[in-house]
Amino acid sequence: MVHGRHIGTQDVAIQDLTPQLRTRLSRVERIAGWFVGLATLLMVAGFAFYVYHTAERKGWLVTKVRYYTLAETASGLGVGDPVKLMGFDVGEITRIDAQPPGDLFNVYVEFTVRKPYYGYLWTEGSNARVTAGDFLGNRYIEVTKGVRGVPTHIEWELQECRIDEARRFPDLNQKWLAQEIRQGTLNTVVVPALGEPLSRELLDRIQALGVEDILITDRRSGKKTISGAWNDLKGRYEPFTKDSGPYWLAPLEYPALTQRLESLVDQAAKALPGILMLTHQISEVLSNSSRLMVNADRMVTGIEPTVSHLTQITGMLTNREGALGEWLIPTNLNQRLDQTLGSADSAISSTETNLTMVAEGLTATLQNLATLTSNLNAQVEANDRILSQVSEAVVSADTLMQGLKRHWLLRSAFKKPETNRVPFFRRVFPHRKK
Repeated sequence: MVHGRHIGTQDVAIQDLTPQLRTRLSRVERIAGWFVGLATLLMVAGFAFYVYHTAERKGWLVTKVRYYTLAETASGLGVGDPVKLMGFDVGEITRIDAQPPGDLFNVYVEFTVRKPYYGYLWTEGSNARVTAGDFLGNRYIEVTKGVRGVPTHIEWELQECRIDEARRFPDLNQKWLAQEIRQGTLNTVVVPALGEPLSRELLDRIQALGVEDILITDRRSGKKTISGAWNDLKGRYEPFTKDSGPYWLAPLEYPALTQRLESLVDQAAKALPGILMLTHQISEVLSNSSRLMVNADRMVTGIEPTVSHLTQITGMLTNREGALGEWLIPTNLNQRLDQTLGSADSAISSTETNLTMVAEGLTATLQNLATLTSNLNAQVEANDRILSQVSEAVVSADTLMQGLKRHWLLRSAFKKPETNRVPFFRRVFPHRKK
């Protein structure tokens, strides 16, 4: 106890130090304080950078658009699962809930799509496909790129004006129609939205349909936030606010791989008895084929002599020197046939010559007879007694013909038919049996 107060051990230790040591100790304390402060600042900066990088990677600081679709089952889907577009992660599932009883679909699935990927989603061609992710039954949602129609959301300023006012715009060709012009009870689209830039001709055509007020937009007026969302029922863009509901995308649902495998296994189990029966039949067919091959081998062995004989015969038939003719007609017979045919050719030639001479003689005789008959006709006409003379002439002619028949030169022309004539084959081959 010093001067009425208690002095601690640390105070006593400090008081025991020299002034130089006290100065050094205070410097060390200040350096340690600065080091702790700097480390704290670095830790806070690193944490802030991590939070910013995570927010940028997950799209916390990026504009997002809400969409929804319907599914038959929520199996394999979970809140926070990524949403893909063309292979990229463009959003995440934010809500999964059951539909009211009796609804056509069972599950309501809501998800978001980040900027600028929602610009790929159009009113025609964009769908939400619930696709199998892996073999564990997980699934994910993949949105498809639109091909026709208009974007579901735009970032251009919308302006409602009258057609007469629109005609006075100096940059009319930079404006576009942000709505569809429909006509008739079926609401047939006559002028599509964002189809072509505005022009006076287009405005006249729209006004001729009875429309006075139109919704237009300027594509040059790009904004950082969404300005309009397409309304399918009204056929126009509506101003987009925080209270705007999610946009509908038609579903295309595929079962999980586990369900596909289960159905495949069931089909295989149903088809297994038929497969076993088929394998049994194939085994029987193979055994029958084996026996058939053995029998065919035996048959081939028995046919080999016949084949060799056929080979010899075909060799004789394929001889270029007329082996088939020599086989049917021997060599000596062939020579005698040649001689006989030569003699017959000579006889036919001489006979043709003789016949030609006889024909010429007969022609002359007939000419003479014609002259004679003409003379007789003249005589008959001149004399009534010519008939008796003609009769005598006919008798004389008959006598002449009988004489010609007995003439050695013309005897062969008047030969009687022979009843017991020897056939040609017997005359040619007198010693060969028929």
